[in-house]
Amino acid sequence: MTIPATTDLCDEHPEAQVCEPVFQAFGGRAAFSGPIATLKVFEDNTMVREAVNGPGEGRVLVVDGGGSLRCSLFGGNLAVAAASNGWAGVVVNGCVRDLGELAAQSIGVRALAVFPRKSERGLHSGQAGLPVIFAGVVFREGEWLCADQDGVVVLPEEPAEG
Repeated sequence: MTIPATTDLCDEHPEAQVCEPVFQAFGGRAAFSGPIATLKVFEDNTMVREAVNGPGEGRVLVVDGGGSLRCSLFGGNLAVAAASNGWAGVVVNGCVRDLGELAAQSIGVRALAVFPRKSERGLHSGQAGLPVIFAGVVFREGEWLCADQDGVVVLPEEPAEG
């Protein structure tokens, strides 16, 4: 599948939600798209690990980490699992680590920053499948996310191939 350019999507879909330019690009794929799966966690990546160890089916995992810059929620081992299990990408409202390992995987990754400290498992509970709000966008399960070098765009459904 060809991934539509976010610039074209914005031109063709005025209803598109466009993320504020707060994300840095990591991972081995500059552009990715797919239906959204959501998680809300805080400084504990247990649910992120559980999600990427399950079937991705071309989805994009959107992780609302509360914007915390005190630990990483996604790193090399999880990127390997995500790529192996068919996830298209991961968007983290928080930090990632293991940049060399992220770049080696065929998965798109967007995050606020890089931070070497891992999260503390079992520290906090989280929620899956609920709408999450960050970067000026409401991310809902099943809606469509497209990301490329120009930004991150969310649409109510998969855009028609043009």
